[in-house]
Amino acid sequence: MTDISTSGAAAPRPAKSILSGGREMARRNAAETRFKLYGMLAISVSLGVLAVMLWTIFSDGISAFKQAKLTFPVTLSSEVLDPAGNGLREEMTKVTTIGYGRLLSAAFKAELAAKGISTEGVSDKELADLISKDAPGVLRSEVLANPALLDTTELRSVLASGRIDGYLKGRVTRQTAERDGQISPAMLDLADRLMDAGILGTGFNSRFLTSPDASDQRPEAAGLGVAILGSAYMMLLVLVICVPLGVAASIYLEEFAPKNRWTDLVEVNISNLAAVPSIVFGILGLAVFINFAKFPQSSPLVGALVLSLMTLPTIIIATRASIRAVPPSIRDAALGVGASKMQTVFHHVLPLAAPGILTGTILGLASALGETAPLLLIGMVAFVDNYPAPPVEGFFDPATALPVQVYSWASRSDPAFIERSSGAIIVLLVFLVIMNVTAIILRRKFERRW
Repeated sequence: MTDISTSGAAAPRPAKSILSGGREMARRNAAETRFKLYGMLAISVSLGVLAVMLWTIFSDGISAFKQAKLTFPVTLSSEVLDPAGNGLREEMTKVTTIGYGRLLSAAFKAELAAKGISTEGVSDKELADLISKDAPGVLRSEVLANPALLDTTELRSVLASGRIDGYLKGRVTRQTAERDGQISPAMLDLADRLMDAGILGTGFNSRFLTSPDASDQRPEAAGLGVAILGSAYMMLLVLVICVPLGVAASIYLEEFAPKNRWTDLVEVNISNLAAVPSIVFGILGLAVFINFAKFPQSSPLVGALVLSLMTLPTIIIATRASIRAVPPSIRDAALGVGASKMQTVFHHVLPLAAPGILTGTILGLASALGETAPLLLIGMVAFVDNYPAPPVEGFFDPATALPVQVYSWASRSDPAFIERSSGAIIVLLVFLVIMNVTAIILRRKFERRW
């Protein structure tokens, strides 16, 4: 055997370590760095847009929770409010809000005279226009509910007009007042004197959360009371309808249904329904529940049925995913010790899938709470100024919902309603945040690890 010369053979290439660098590793590191930067940029842009949106909503809407009010003593003369003098409610109802408005205007004018506040350049009609047109109706309701108030003098706070409220919030200026038929610079000068005298001021507007909607002539009196109650009724009905049906359908499809073409068709249709635009469900609700079934238009019942059609596919998909996430070993162990299929599902699978089911249900309800398009088609955009009755009768009474109320106010021309529209969005966001936080808490509370 002879030795083979290695003088002409190529030298072996030294092994490269991933820690030693090189061009290829540098390119990989640079690509990874760029990907991280892209991700950080995307998150930053998303957070920036969210911050701008929230800032715009809160800056425009937070003032809706404050309202301008006039405070002055009012004598509820029985000669004006109870001409018959017998104290009977039937007789007192003959006095309309016009009489109460004159009473408030006279008391307001007397207070200005008593404090020596000049009303130069302001007519008696303009002086009365400083008081909200809603104030006489509120005072009339109080007197009719409690006739003992007659012939008493009390210091009362009544709503100021929408233009005066806008002036205190910076929405109305002297330049705009010169072109506005509902306010004048002289009235704004009087408002300044009223603020100096302590008669005019702003305070927390609790009626924004409790009062019903108001007409275009009374934006300062518009509230969310009916919309909040209508949304609560609808969500209650959606919860009652969707949870039993959605969970039962998910259990059957995932645990008991045979795998054949029929179940495949059902699963495909459920996925397709989850992607159908919401306005299509509104058209379906209008045709089936109102035109065919003759359910009352604008009622929480019809709204809940339409929203249930939208929410059911979401709940079914989320529930099936939660059930499917339970390891097969749990089922095998239960069946191995003699449990029936039903016992396995209800005693072992469902408790482990409960966190995901609860989360999917709450998120589905939160999504339904913010829907507007289907509710517009079933008439819930109608002007409703009466509260629905308590359940179950109230489910059939006319009502509106928070997102529809936002749309209604945003479509009106008065800037005061735009302010209230942003305030309603804040209330809606608070409800959505509460529902999402509740979903997180329930998920963590019931979550089990294996």
